[in-house]
Amino acid sequence: MRTLSLTLIALALIATLARAQAAPPAAPAANTPAATPAVVTPAAPAPSAAEKGDDAAEPQGFTYNPEGRRDPFISLLRRGDAGSGARVAGLGGLGTSEVSLRGILTSEGAFVGILHGIDSKNYIVRVGDKLSDGTIRTITKDSVVIVQQVNDPLSLEKEREVRKLLRQTEEAK
Repeated sequence: MRTLSLTLIALALIATLARAQAAPPAAPAANTPAATPAVVTPAAPAPSAAEKGDDAAEPQGFTYNPEGRRDPFISLLRRGDAGSGARVAGLGGLGTSEVSLRGILTSEGAFVGILHGIDSKNYIVRVGDKLSDGTIRTITKDSVVIVQQVNDPLSLEKEREVRKLLRQTEEAK
C-alpha cells in the first residue's frame, strides 16, 4: 500500500515537472491602468517554421472549418430570410398571430380592415394583401379572414383559415 502511494506521488511529480518544462515563461504584466478596457484585435498570422528559420513549429490557434454544415447560430425557424435574420418592414414582415383586428371601414364600395401589429403600428388592409405567412382572403363587416400557410412538415393541411373578429368576447380569446 505504501509503495503504491509513493508511486502515485512520483508520477504526479513527474507530470508536474513535464508541464513546467513544456509551458513557455509567463510574459511580464504590462503597465496599463486598470480602468482602460482591453482592446481585442485580430492576430496577424504567425510566421511559419520555414520563415523563422527554426525547426520547431508553434501552434497557430483554432480555426473552424464548417465543411458544408449549417451555421449553428442561425435560427431554423427563419430560414426563409436567407439567413439574414432581419424582418421585412411593414405588414409583410408580420405573421398572422402577430396582428389583431382594430376596425372595419368601407372604401369605394368594399370593406377595408385596420390591423394592429406587434410593432405598435396600424395597417389598412384590402383583400389580397400579404402577411409573412398568409394572405387576406375576405373582409366582412365584423371580421377578416386570413389564409395562413402551414409550415409544419407533419401536417396534412398546407393552409388554414384564420378569422380575426372585430369584437372578440372573453370566451373567444
